[in-house]
Amino acid sequence: MTKKIRVLLVDDHMLVLDGLQARLELEENIDIIATASNGADALQKAAQTQPDLVLMDVSMPVLNGLEATKRFKVEQPQVKVLMLSMHNDKEYILSLIQSGANGYVLKDVSSEELVQAISTVYQGGTYFSSGASQALFSPARSPKQCDELTKREVAVLKELAVGLSNKEIASALTISVRTVETHRQNIKNKLDIHSSAGLVKYAIDHDLIK
Repeated sequence: MTKKIRVLLVDDHMLVLDGLQARLELEENIDIIATASNGADALQKAAQTQPDLVLMDVSMPVLNGLEATKRFKVEQPQVKVLMLSMHNDKEYILSLIQSGANGYVLKDVSSEELVQAISTVYQGGTYFSSGASQALFSPARSPKQCDELTKREVAVLKELAVGLSNKEIASALTISVRTVETHRQNIKNKLDIHSSAGLVKYAIDHDLIK
C-alpha cells in the first residue's frame, strides 16, 4: 500500500478549512491529520502530529504564514510547507520563498492542481501555480526616475539605503526626525516602492550607493 501524505491544513477561515478538508479527504494518497487556524496553532499541532506537509494560508491572525514558515524551517525543517494564498504580488511571493516555503499556490486553482502541488512538494520538488509563476517571471515594472525626487529626498534615500535609522539620518543631515519621516513617505509614494529592500535595490540600480 502506498504511503499516504500526512497533511496539516492551516487557514483562519473555517469555511475554507472545511472545504479543503472535505475535498482532500477524497484523495486516496492524502491523509488530513489535523487542522489549525493560525501559524502558532500550526506549529503546535505539527509538533504533536508530525505531518509530512503543511498546506498553509498566508494572511492569518496571531502568527501569519510568513513568520510561521520561518519557524517551521528552524524548528521542524523536515516538514514541507506549501503556501495557499489569494495574493499574486511578486515581492510577496519572493518573501515567502526566501522564508523557506516549498511552493506557492493561488486560491483560484482547481482542486486537481492543488492535489498535484501537494504531491510535487511532498516528493521534494517545488510548485508554483500558473498565476504565481506569471507574477514571479513577468518583466519588472520600469522604475520611476530618480529625477522625480528632490535633492533632499535623494540625500535621505542614500542614507536609508545604507541602513541608517530616521534619528541617524536627521543627525547627519541636520534636520528633524519628523522631517526625515515626511521625506521617507514622499520617496515611497513617488517611486511607488513600499519596502526597505525595494528602496535599497532602487538606490543600487541608480548608483546612489556604491
